[in-house]
Amino acid sequence: MSSSNQTALEVAQMQLDAAASYLQLDPRIHSILKEPKRVLEVAIPVKMDDGSIKIFKGYRSQHCDAVGPTKGGIRFHPAVTMDEVKALSIWMTFKCGVIGLPYGGGKGGVVCNPQELSQNELERLSRGYIRAIAQFVGADKDIPAPDVNTNPQIIAWMSDEYNNIKGHNEPGMITGKPISIGGSLGRTAATGRGVAFATREAAGKLGMALENATAVIQGFGNVGSYAARILADMGCKIIAVSDVYGGICNRDGLNLEQLTLHLKETGSVVGFPGTTALTNQELLETKCDILVPCALENQITAANAPAINCRIVTEGANGPTTPEADAILKQRGILVIPDILANAGGVTVSYFEWVQNLSNFYWTEKEVNERLEALMVRAFAEVWDMYQKHDVDMRMAAYMVSINRIAEAAKAKGWVTITG
Repeated sequence: MSSSNQTALEVAQMQLDAAASYLQLDPRIHSILKEPKRVLEVAIPVKMDDGSIKIFKGYRSQHCDAVGPTKGGIRFHPAVTMDEVKALSIWMTFKCGVIGLPYGGGKGGVVCNPQELSQNELERLSRGYIRAIAQFVGADKDIPAPDVNTNPQIIAWMSDEYNNIKGHNEPGMITGKPISIGGSLGRTAATGRGVAFATREAAGKLGMALENATAVIQGFGNVGSYAARILADMGCKIIAVSDVYGGICNRDGLNLEQLTLHLKETGSVVGFPGTTALTNQELLETKCDILVPCALENQITAANAPAINCRIVTEGANGPTTPEADAILKQRGILVIPDILANAGGVTVSYFEWVQNLSNFYWTEKEVNERLEALMVRAFAEVWDMYQKHDVDMRMAAYMVSINRIAEAAKAKGWVTITG
């Protein structure tokens, strides 16, 4: 069975199985980690603008709280399923574990199309979702955050609704808030900044100078645009970028300031003067030193992996490389910095937001960025060390570092009796 017709949950469990095998993980801990500890399904009645009541289905999965409370985003999307939310919560456990954050993984979702809802309906849905799960979340239980189709405004409504239910202000129950109600500086750029730090560390290990190294960025949204800017500040030459409408290339390097203005004016990177148009496929196969997929999952597959022409792939997106493609890239000597390490800057700064909320003491953007860099550099070094010690790729090394941490916590808590 190929990964294309496996569910996200099956893929997450297969990755856990492989890492457990390399680590010779206690089978009792392995079985605990295969399924989320708690999964909620809720029905959310929402009064629509025409006076009717519509019932929306919502989910929240809390995977493992061995290390600390669970943490993870809430997505609003028509295709949300319980299995998807379970898988995403497992991946969040791995992501928090690889950085060493005191969290397990959580994830939530509501089956809806936000584009079809008015602002008032969206607010009532957001508040209704939090009412439905309020007794199961909180700063010391499970801390939601934004995800697909949710933004600081939706998070602000959820925070306010929770505070109304509890009768007091608890900003640490949710992250991704607007700055005015306890959000963190540096959050918007955090994922892209983490991608740049991970790339820099990998280049250093490979003896590759970033000065004039060529980089291709697939997806020029929040993550890709910040990754591009920060890599350019580190000396990289950004030669190609893309968005949903197509890609552009200039081998001499793109002027990112002018490109950003063009994007604001036209709504796309396509048609930027002095560039050649590229299809998505051509962009991924462009010769470069560093390829940074920051768009959707399953972009590098068994079909195009033989044509990928770079030294480093840094996964800004979640799951852009299929397991079959991973094996081909490894065989070809291309280093893949896996998503759970490369794009963990976002959850790291969410953690910083929570810490600031709990202490009610707020940091400067410089302090946030310095602390993010310190955690990303340490995590990269630990994964690299594991990668060097075992005959595995960086993805498996990242899972192994993470699962080791969770297993130690579970044993320390006495979840499995240590015998012999």
